[in-house]
Amino acid sequence: MKKSNSKIWGGRFLAPTDEIMEEFNSSIQFDKILYIEDIEGSIAHSEMLSKQNIISKDELELIKSGLKQIELEISNNEFNFSVKLEDIHMNIENRLIEIIGEAGKKLHTARSRNDQVATDIKLWLRKRIDQIELNLKSLQRTLIEKSEIHFDLLMPGYTHLQVGQPVTFGHYLLAYVEMLGRDRGRLSDCRSRLNELPLGSAALAGTSYPIDRHFVAQKLDFSKPTENSMDTVSDRDFAIEFMSSSSLIAIHLSRLAEELVIWSSDRFNFVKLPESYTTGSSIMPQKRNPDAAELIRAKPGRIFGNLLSLMTVLKGLPMTYGKDMQEDKEPIFDTAKTIELCIVNMEGMIKNLEPVPDKMMEALQKGFPTATDFADYLVKNLKIPFRDAHHLTGKIVLLAEKKEVALENLTIEEIQTIVPNVDISILDILKIESSVSKRTSYGGTAPENVLQAIKKAKRRFLKD
Repeated sequence: MKKSNSKIWGGRFLAPTDEIMEEFNSSIQFDKILYIEDIEGSIAHSEMLSKQNIISKDELELIKSGLKQIELEISNNEFNFSVKLEDIHMNIENRLIEIIGEAGKKLHTARSRNDQVATDIKLWLRKRIDQIELNLKSLQRTLIEKSEIHFDLLMPGYTHLQVGQPVTFGHYLLAYVEMLGRDRGRLSDCRSRLNELPLGSAALAGTSYPIDRHFVAQKLDFSKPTENSMDTVSDRDFAIEFMSSSSLIAIHLSRLAEELVIWSSDRFNFVKLPESYTTGSSIMPQKRNPDAAELIRAKPGRIFGNLLSLMTVLKGLPMTYGKDMQEDKEPIFDTAKTIELCIVNMEGMIKNLEPVPDKMMEALQKGFPTATDFADYLVKNLKIPFRDAHHLTGKIVLLAEKKEVALENLTIEEIQTIVPNVDISILDILKIESSVSKRTSYGGTAPENVLQAIKKAKRRFLKD
């Protein structure tokens, strides 16, 4: 097997690295995405070294100039990434030395790749969290706007995917606004916890150089430096927390996606999906397949897998850094990309979604959705205990089933054969519109409630 040339770290090695090991060991194929963050961190680190008189001001200017040139080369696709140099850190450092010479060799003073990579990932993930949070906010805005248009549109509310009670489409959409609000809260918590600077922890024990970690933290907009150097270089809690938060976002989006798939089907036809988020069949020309929704429904499996992958890597890992931790990056990168795509595509579908009111009302005529209203009437007006009222209502439902009519189409005489002392006011109670309008408890579906909830949601979630 052919052997490679010596490495930056190769002073104590007599034999070169095996080429198969070289490929196995390298992460540059995927961690080159961190180049902006690596350069940001290096500039802040070099400024601190100069401030502390560990390097000269002239050396600082050379380092900063070289790093900015490297950033330009990478962004213009003019940079030659090398597997032999393993990762983004050593690729940039090697190129810096080529550009500015001896001064470039001083950049790595008082740091290790262990604290450097943790810093890079946090800087990168912080930006992604901010973008995902903005995407979620935008989706919430679209849901709120759609709910305002359809605040009083009647539709069936389901439990066990069977008609339960009538609700409004606006109320239904606001349910997902609440879910996404909790998702944003979890992301905010995650961002707050990760926003501590690892740089300066060095390999695991800190450094003997007179560094100023608070200066670097301020430069990179971290709230403070981390407290324990050993914990710092071994910590990927923030990555697991991000992927856990993303998993919950994916769960919520998949639930909405599933309902869009069901409701756009011929059996329901409650909504029409925009053509721009559907596809055709290669053999059946009449088809319009809800592929965007189906993909969103499927993506949680991928995100859950990424979370489990990293948890498995870290489980039982001894202090402090191990090469195992190189396996953190691909799951993090893939999760961020996947969840962003899911959110953006969901917003696109919701923005141009068209409800079909006639089909929703048609479905409300089945399943006896005002049965609970009848039981509540018996409790409130005739002082019948709820369990007895529940039993009597069941008999009313059986009667309607036998006659193949909706509850509101029963006559007062027919109802009185089961509950003799009801009066004609019960007929109004059994109307779907009446049922919805009476659900005025806090958080209920009454149209007047929905309008108030929309105003509140705008204040809670859409303020700048």
